[in-house]
Amino acid sequence: MRRIVRRAQLVALQGLACTFTLTLLAAPAVAQARTPERTRADSAAADSVRQRRAQQLQGVRVTLTRDAARSPLELPFAWSRATIDDRPALRRSGVGDLLLGVPGVQVQDRANPSQDPRIAIRGFGARSAFGVRGVRVLRDGVPLTLPDGQTPLDWLDLESVGRVDVIRGTAAALYGNAAGGVIDFRSRAPSERPFAVDARLWDGGGLQRGSVLASGSRRDTTGLVQGGGWLGSLTRTAGDGPRQWSRFDASSAFARALATVGGTRFEVQGTRYDTPRAENTGALTAAELARDPRLPDSLNITRRSRKAVEQSQLSLLAARGDGANTLNASLFVGTRTLDNPLPFAIVAIDRRVAGGSLHGAFRTTRLPWPVRLGGGVDAQRQVDDRLNFENCATLAATAPATALCPAPGNERGAIRLNQQERVGGLGGYVRAEVEAPHRLFASAALRYDRVNFAVRDRFVTSSNLNDSGERVLSAVSPMLGVSWRARPLLSVYANLGTAFETPTITELTNQDNGAAGLNALLDPQRTRTAEVGVQGMLWSRLRADVALFRASVRDELVPFDVPNQPGRRAFRNAGRTARQGIETNLNTTTSVFDIGVAHTWSRFAFTTYRVGTANYDGKVIPGIPAHLLQAYITARHAGWFATIDGAASSRVSANDASTVFAAGYAAWNVRAGYTAPRVGHVRLEPTVGIENMFDRRYAGSVVINATRSRYFEPGLPRRLTFVMRIQAE
Repeated sequence: MRRIVRRAQLVALQGLACTFTLTLLAAPAVAQARTPERTRADSAAADSVRQRRAQQLQGVRVTLTRDAARSPLELPFAWSRATIDDRPALRRSGVGDLLLGVPGVQVQDRANPSQDPRIAIRGFGARSAFGVRGVRVLRDGVPLTLPDGQTPLDWLDLESVGRVDVIRGTAAALYGNAAGGVIDFRSRAPSERPFAVDARLWDGGGLQRGSVLASGSRRDTTGLVQGGGWLGSLTRTAGDGPRQWSRFDASSAFARALATVGGTRFEVQGTRYDTPRAENTGALTAAELARDPRLPDSLNITRRSRKAVEQSQLSLLAARGDGANTLNASLFVGTRTLDNPLPFAIVAIDRRVAGGSLHGAFRTTRLPWPVRLGGGVDAQRQVDDRLNFENCATLAATAPATALCPAPGNERGAIRLNQQERVGGLGGYVRAEVEAPHRLFASAALRYDRVNFAVRDRFVTSSNLNDSGERVLSAVSPMLGVSWRARPLLSVYANLGTAFETPTITELTNQDNGAAGLNALLDPQRTRTAEVGVQGMLWSRLRADVALFRASVRDELVPFDVPNQPGRRAFRNAGRTARQGIETNLNTTTSVFDIGVAHTWSRFAFTTYRVGTANYDGKVIPGIPAHLLQAYITARHAGWFATIDGAASSRVSANDASTVFAAGYAAWNVRAGYTAPRVGHVRLEPTVGIENMFDRRYAGSVVINATRSRYFEPGLPRRLTFVMRIQAE
């Protein structure tokens, strides 16, 4: 283990050193004699750097506390903002591009267009077989996470995302059914001009993407309607993908319109996503990974495993108030259809979702010490009509009919399951904060959540009994926090909190015995966390964030492959687990460089966990590395830019018994480009990049407790990418 970690860290340091060297060689003008004009330019550059540093903290305001926008230095949480602007010409091909460099956050890119990246915060979410679990995901404050805790991310339009805010740790006292934290993708602001276009074309790894984003604003401040703006984005992605059987075709559209009417800020958002084909390339054995990471799971080809998705959502947001007093409301409705042939069955789902929230906060100075009070309510409902069919893709059209495949040549066979699944979530919270003397902020929050699961079995025969049922899972989640702003740009904080995470409806209905209905033996997991940390600016130039935490989890949800049913996942509860870790993030900005390094040390293990006669006490929790290093460095000079970013990870266990491991790795990417001067109203920005520039062969993700020894989902091989950005105003 130590050799792997040292080797990964050595590669990381070598990559950073190479970047410094290349950048210095690319900018020889730095060593020239200083002229008066150059002295003035240096002074202007220094002023720009100072302004950028100040904006890193003083200009930052966050709303993830469900309070009025305020400084993160007053919050008793581990909070991060993804440094998107510090790494130019991102491909935005996945959320991992946007979240790189956030400590405590691990994004496992599965190189599989049919499977969302796996996002884990402090290990929560590492169990996910598909989608995101254990992490609350929002877009502009509207939940993408369903009431049962699952989050499909395939329909998130990354081209229109402007920044990402992350709370790491126990945030359930504010947001409900979440354990690891909260991720809020914030949309790009409309252009300040009446009309502007930003188009991007990129090509790499067998995939091509084209996107066009148009936006504009009006500055009228008179009358009932004061100001406003709009933004629209169209994106098309297609190609054969980096691996065999990974064809991907997807189109998405996103639009938002904003206006202030009578002092209330309104926003309407609409999303449409259509993927007619996303092939499921599957996981590999260790021998296959060593031979060729582009290989697919052959069973996925013979069974034609893939998915087709259509999703739409419409949201309305309203906000009123300024400063410390705010009132916010949102409503949303959406639909999703999924056709998902898998090796063990063909799954078809028609989903309808709806929800809304109302929350507010105010600050009073009438008491001896200023007090902030807040509260709110969230409601969501999800209705899934689910049909499971036998997968008859391997049966030739000339084969004789069988009971399971009555129509040879037709991929869909006999119905295996027909049921309606309903999930309703209702939660409310209150929060109070006292601003004590000496810049001390003490807060307490309490949230109650009730999640109702119901299944109506529609496949009832004389030999198939009615498996309809209902379960109600609820919890009270308290939290205490304190933050001391020791200096204007430095704060120390601590918190104690609990979290409540239910199984998703898919996890409750995927029973290892194949029965329909709800698994009555699967319980929610509950987490208690203690955390201390420091965040702020050191020596007026170094942004620092250090957090130490310890968490105890009861009834942790653990996935496993069902024997003799390839691709079918079920879940069980572990007795207790213990998690402790240290998260460190350092970044700085100069007139030439943007540099950031994030390191996460984790020690997560089962304390009480037995399955039959097997005893897993003391074994590490699979899917989570003990060490994860992420870094980036960007150099800018006279319109030219170059950036190196990447990650190094120690080895990862792939099963509960800790007998199978994915080796540690370090994978680094390099990009270089030029922002050309504007010609008329148009500006070009070409970029060339190399991903995984040392062509490391590694498992970027693992399938926990897999059958057929298919534990390993390979990382992307080395590939050349090209990006052309066109801006017009």
